[in-house]
Amino acid sequence: MSVRELVVLGTASQVPTRHRNHNGYLLRWDGEGLLFDPGEGTQRQMLRAGVSAHDIDRLCVTHFHGDHSLGLAGVIQRINLDRVPHQVTAHYPASGQRYYERLKHATAYRETVAIAEDPVAGDGLVTLAETPAYTLRAHRLSHPVEAYGYRLTEPDGRTMLPDRLAAHGIAGPDVGRLLRDGELRGVRLDDVSRVRRGQRFAFVMDTRLCDGVHALADGCDLLVAESTFLDEDADLAADFGHLTAGQAGTAARDARVRHLVLTHFSQRYDDPAAFGRQARAAGFTGEITVAADLTRVPLPKRR
Repeated sequence: MSVRELVVLGTASQVPTRHRNHNGYLLRWDGEGLLFDPGEGTQRQMLRAGVSAHDIDRLCVTHFHGDHSLGLAGVIQRINLDRVPHQVTAHYPASGQRYYERLKHATAYRETVAIAEDPVAGDGLVTLAETPAYTLRAHRLSHPVEAYGYRLTEPDGRTMLPDRLAAHGIAGPDVGRLLRDGELRGVRLDDVSRVRRGQRFAFVMDTRLCDGVHALADGCDLLVAESTFLDEDADLAADFGHLTAGQAGTAARDARVRHLVLTHFSQRYDDPAAFGRQARAAGFTGEITVAADLTRVPLPKRR
């Protein structure tokens, strides 16, 4: 059975708290898993969430601040300890290659898995991988160190319309032939089907509002966005390269996002619900999840 959901492993910014671990987010996409920004303690959070090293196909690091990458060392060693049999690929800013190498070789262990390295560089939406299930892209963000957000897009498909198929006398194996060839006995695919829009997911971490935020979020079914600060601290957010809850809501509104997941909260605030209220006040009318550790968020059902 296909599963598409976000498993939230940690939601704290900068330092963990009693209730929030450092960052960590696993996107289950059918039979694959993409682990974003494994901060310190990610291995233990994976255990608590029922996530194993075998669930990871890609490691996607937005930038090399500790709360987004210190857990990489443990996760990589666990992938090797468990002898994950499939290809695992690591994506991260190319400018941080030395940090990736240090984390990968932070301690001695037996390397049993050859993790592929695919660093990110460039402007605009950079394509990292194309598979039958999705295209993975990255875009530069605005943070004091080089940072990239990620966007996953499913190819558009087709929904067949049974009444139109019946009207044209097309059934059984002929349906597959029509899908493959685009035309059958003068009947075009467009005559008996409609486009099924592919699902879209984006992961936007530490950044000010910038072109990258909008490009990544555009038309997403599920957007994970940092909202480190509340709106009253917008000056601090700008100084340190972060979004406020209202800015995240504004970006999601303008991008026509269906479900917004807010995360990466500063320890200075004690009312998590305030983040959701401010995102809503910014005019976002879709679904909002104020993330807590171990939250599971399914992708919205197709329209």
